[in-house]
Amino acid sequence: MPGLLKNAHRLLDFTTCLLQESHHTFYINGPFLANSDLLLTCDPANVNYILSKNFTNYSKRPEFVKIFDILGEGIFNSDGHLWEIHRKTTVSLFNNARFYYLLQKTVMGKVEKGLIPVLNHVWKHGIEVDLQDIFQRLTFDNISSLLLDHDPQTLTLDSPDIPYLKAITAVEEAWLYRHILPESIWKLQNWIGLGREKRLKEAWEAIDKYIYTCISMKREQVVRTTSPHMPSADEDDKLDWTTAYMELAYKESMGSPDKFLRDTLFGLMAAGRDTTSAALSWFFWLLWKNPLVESKILEEIRKNLHTNELKSWMLFNKKEELHKLVYLHGALCETLRLYPSVPLNHKAPTQPDILPSGHRVDKNSKIVLSFYSMGRMESIWGKDCLEFKPERWITKKGEIKHEPSYKFTAFNAGPRSCVGKNISLTQMKIVATSIISTYRVQVIEGHPIVPRDSVVLEMKYGLKVRLSKRTECSDPTSQE
Repeated sequence: MPGLLKNAHRLLDFTTCLLQESHHTFYINGPFLANSDLLLTCDPANVNYILSKNFTNYSKRPEFVKIFDILGEGIFNSDGHLWEIHRKTTVSLFNNARFYYLLQKTVMGKVEKGLIPVLNHVWKHGIEVDLQDIFQRLTFDNISSLLLDHDPQTLTLDSPDIPYLKAITAVEEAWLYRHILPESIWKLQNWIGLGREKRLKEAWEAIDKYIYTCISMKREQVVRTTSPHMPSADEDDKLDWTTAYMELAYKESMGSPDKFLRDTLFGLMAAGRDTTSAALSWFFWLLWKNPLVESKILEEIRKNLHTNELKSWMLFNKKEELHKLVYLHGALCETLRLYPSVPLNHKAPTQPDILPSGHRVDKNSKIVLSFYSMGRMESIWGKDCLEFKPERWITKKGEIKHEPSYKFTAFNAGPRSCVGKNISLTQMKIVATSIISTYRVQVIEGHPIVPRDSVVLEMKYGLKVRLSKRTECSDPTSQE
């Protein structure tokens, strides 16, 4: 515990050092009577066992639900029949052919009308800009459009201050400290209204206000469009998420359908915004540090998409176009290996168990899986594990190399693996290609890059950059 307190500012790297010195599994003893003992592990065998092989023994325990109480009855906080209904419905919608079309249309539309105008303005005026903030606004607009059928238009030249955006950050910081602090302490802070718990309460109100307003707007729209005097929507052009979840809410909720709908949508929105924006931020920072990688990605874009125009996003009409970008795919996977958007996973057994590593865990023991540490283990990824090498994701035939999910855990593993994996990768590829083919991103000299104290691996101080316009023949490795 003294070590944890001393290294609280670098918690992920400190725990990685502990795991390196203890053969991937370490037992942490918290203060006496504080009920904060936990088992920390990044052993692939343990991860595979907990998330897949013995999945039923590691369900969502009451302690987990307490920490993530703001998620309510959503997919990330539910178990059993309710979780199965959530997952079945979500997977069904994600796999709908119309959804992929809607996803591309939404993302490309936001790139054209939001991202490109903002970046052009930044470039023309030589402005320093927080690229992470731009990505957060971009992904928030996209996920709101997809799930709530409402574009809040936060990615504009005036960058409006939306309470919901700051609220999510406050929630995720509070979640992390609820893992570290004894429950009695954070509950007392919540009751009194202090620190992060106070900010969490305020954030909860902002989130509810936004989502319930969107639900109300959508319900009014449904009433209007079902009127015999109104024309029906074009089914080939639209996949109505909110209406589908409204039907699920009235069918499955135990209490208020609106509350159930709010919980469902909030969980998906939180996951869809921050995980993707965080990954894009780390990706462009790594490209800046590795100009040869950027040069290879640019060469791949120009070779496979035949683009000499600034609006490269116009080329994405089919899935096949994105599948050609093998090296870009490898670079994104390499980014997520080193900087997984969700660096930690919290589990607890319903019955006593013995892990493959030989460690015993009692009923309700706290177990933390460190996905962040897994990417930094020589025994898992080799002696070059700290290097940024997209090549490790490409086979000798030039195809994408697939790694087991219990080794590459950026999208979780087992029955609870991320249902939005393809959505996230698709959005990142479109955004990355749009920026790389048009601009050179230069991180401001001396700008500190450190992880935020949060359950999502964001940059604490953002990603401050300047942009320069790329010419057809420009090379990222040049000093120009």
